[in-house]
Amino acid sequence: MNKLKWGLIGGGEGSQIGPAHRLGAHADGHFALTAGALDVDAAKGKAYAQSLGVSPDRAYGNWQEMLEGERAREDRLDLVTVATPNSTHFEITKTFLEAGFNVLCEKPMTMTVEEGEEIVKISEDSGKICAVNYCYSAYPMVREMRHIVSSGQIGKVRLVVANFSHGHHGDATDADNPRVRWRYDPEMAGVSGQFADCGIHALHMASFIAGDEVRSLSADFASTIPSRELEDDAMVNFRMEGGTVGRLWSSSVAIGRQHGFDIQVFGETGGMRWASEQPNQVYFTPVGGRTQIMEKGEAGLSSEAARLSRVAIAHPEGFPLAVANIYVDLAAAIRGEPAGTLPSAADGLRSMAAVYAAVASAKQNGKWLDARPPMFQD
Repeated sequence: MNKLKWGLIGGGEGSQIGPAHRLGAHADGHFALTAGALDVDAAKGKAYAQSLGVSPDRAYGNWQEMLEGERAREDRLDLVTVATPNSTHFEITKTFLEAGFNVLCEKPMTMTVEEGEEIVKISEDSGKICAVNYCYSAYPMVREMRHIVSSGQIGKVRLVVANFSHGHHGDATDADNPRVRWRYDPEMAGVSGQFADCGIHALHMASFIAGDEVRSLSADFASTIPSRELEDDAMVNFRMEGGTVGRLWSSSVAIGRQHGFDIQVFGETGGMRWASEQPNQVYFTPVGGRTQIMEKGEAGLSSEAARLSRVAIAHPEGFPLAVANIYVDLAAAIRGEPAGTLPSAADGLRSMAAVYAAVASAKQNGKWLDARPPMFQD
């Protein structure tokens, strides 16, 4: 099997997300890091790319150089990953899609709804893949939950309760730390803080598992540390197209919680829960029955869960391998083979529309608003 040629923008030395992408892309042997523009410091980025095995002529100083260097090559890249600061995602993703490259973009895909709609249209018109790294949806047992819902094993989904809450920004004396402060600064983060950073992961997961889309929402935002302009705690109630009720809490001041991403799904004939800190298990309760613990790697799971499990039962598979599963599905899609459900540009657009709706709702004391992007409204 020939490896696909992969290019990375951002994610350089010291990056939080860069190692997860490199480990994920290489985990199953589908991709080889072929080109990179890894750092805002051109010399540093070139040197680091070469230390990772990128040839000097494909180690670039910035993404514009990478675009010009790669677009005319006969051995052009099969996939470009955008792992740069949020405000740059739209321009880079748009430009590479228009140049005929498949793109995996970190979330949020864009900073505005209008930009998101443009990316969706460009992806559709170009026929190129535009995926968004909602990697939590690629854990094997999350895929199993989606299968359980889609196969009717718990009947119609009535209620989804999700949260993504941690306490790592709860120390007011650390509020001016540059690694923390930017997340609550509209100039750098956009219109939303915690909900746009973490809450949209939980919202996407709710839609992914339920197989339904958010139609309307009501939000309450709070900046519990007064110096913060954007929210550090958010409560969002939502309704899905099919009538499912949703409750979502997202916080960065929940001291004592570490990662804090979990989801519960309640249907007519059963319920399930999953937590990212124990990703190998799904707790499943049939109506009137006892709670069962379903384990990654055990017999009887769906083919979708089984194909994304790499190691034997009882051995944990963590975050980098969830990212790797996104790359597994990308490789299959690029090669024209059967692939799992990739988080798409449409998902990235829906997330941004929900962010703007939640911001507007919070400013109107929780007024219920349409959460759909205009291009998906009736």
